[in-house]
Amino acid sequence: MTKTEKVNFIINTLYKLYPEIPIPLDHKDPYTLLIAVLMSAQSTDVRVNKITPLLFEKADNPYDMVKLSAEEIREIIKPVGLSPMKSKGIYGLSKILIEKHNGKVPQSFESLEELPAVGHKTASVVMSQAFGIPAFPVDTHIHRLMYRWNLSNGKNVVQTEKDAKRLFPKELWNDLHLQIIWYGREYSPARGWDLEKDIITKTVGRKSVLNEYYKLKKS
Repeated sequence: MTKTEKVNFIINTLYKLYPEIPIPLDHKDPYTLLIAVLMSAQSTDVRVNKITPLLFEKADNPYDMVKLSAEEIREIIKPVGLSPMKSKGIYGLSKILIEKHNGKVPQSFESLEELPAVGHKTASVVMSQAFGIPAFPVDTHIHRLMYRWNLSNGKNVVQTEKDAKRLFPKELWNDLHLQIIWYGREYSPARGWDLEKDIITKTVGRKSVLNEYYKLKKS
């Protein structure tokens, strides 16, 4: 199977499995999405979705958020982890949005990545999911599957993003990055992986990954 055939197989399989693609983090606008994505670092979407309603009940826009102190924000978001850094980031970016962007989330990578606690992945999620601008945010699921599918070398997420953008059509990036996340969770997790259910990896997977899987199953 050529790389082009692999890519087409992956695209077709994912669209059959996920013709409608829900966004994992609950939000109502670009600002609440930005805050939810920031909170999701080294946490789970399920946990974040339990905490964001508590935060957004008090402040779902930058003007109300800066009325809270970083310490008050920290107390609310503590269950998601890394709360000291995240609370300072939420307060700080809210202040900057008011001062520099009229309270609006900017629609550019450069402006987003200038905000406190906002890295390239967070900016990419906001650009793609809030504004529909093509981006390919790479999380742990996408990084793992791009390696398992022999589409990237697994060296780092920067390389994985470059490979994904090079291989997949730009007009599909925003759908595909979400579809791959859902697929990784349901069919190709890091733990409790059942290759028999993982049709994509079983069909296009890296030989070393498949061999390692079968060795572990035999032991």
